[in-house]
Amino acid sequence: MTVTKIEPLSKTRYKVYLDGQFAFTLYKGELSRYHIAEESVIEDDIYDSLRLSVIKRAKLRAMHLLSDMGRTESQLRTKLKQGGYAEDAVEAAIRYVKSFGYINDMEYARSFIDSRKDRKSKKELYAALLQKGVPAEIVEQVFEEADYGEKDSRQAIEALMRKRSYNPETADVKEKQKMMGYLMRKGFSYQDVRNVLQVCE
Repeated sequence: MTVTKIEPLSKTRYKVYLDGQFAFTLYKGELSRYHIAEESVIEDDIYDSLRLSVIKRAKLRAMHLLSDMGRTESQLRTKLKQGGYAEDAVEAAIRYVKSFGYINDMEYARSFIDSRKDRKSKKELYAALLQKGVPAEIVEQVFEEADYGEKDSRQAIEALMRKRSYNPETADVKEKQKMMGYLMRKGFSYQDVRNVLQVCE
C-alpha cells in the first residue's frame, strides 16, 4: 500500500491516506518510527499492526467520552469521526462499548424522558431525542412504555408557569394570551394548555 497523502489534524496527529483512501490517524512519532511519508510503501504487517493500535485507541477514546457523559450511539459515532478515526475503527469501538452495555439508545431515551417530562412537552422531548440520533421507532416505543399522557403534560405546564412566575389569579387577558402562546410554542397542545389555564383561574 502506498501513502498518497498525509494531512495534519493537529500539531501531533496526522491523517494518513493509503492508495487514495483515508486509512487512519497517526501520531508524529509513529510516522517517524515506521518511516511513513508521502509516496512511501507500507507493508501489510506494518499496516495490520498500526490498524490494531488505532482501533485500541478508538476503544479507549469511546470509553473516555462515555465516562464524561451519557451519549447516544449516533453522538458517539460523530464524536469519534470528529476525532479523526476511520470508519473501521469507529465501528470497532461502537461494538466494543455496546458489548458492555455502555451505549443503549433505549435506556438513554428512557432516562432522557424521565428526567425532563416534568418541564418539557412530548413534542419537545421527541424532537430533542431525534436530534441526538435516537431512531424514531425507539422514541415512540419508550413513550408508549412510559405512558406519557395528559397528567405529565399538566405537570410540565404547571412547572413552566411557576418558572415564569405566572400567577393565574392576577394575570390579565394579555398575560394569559402571552402564556398560552409560549406554552403552545413549547409543543403543548391547545387543549392541554387551555385545560390547565382554566383550572388555574
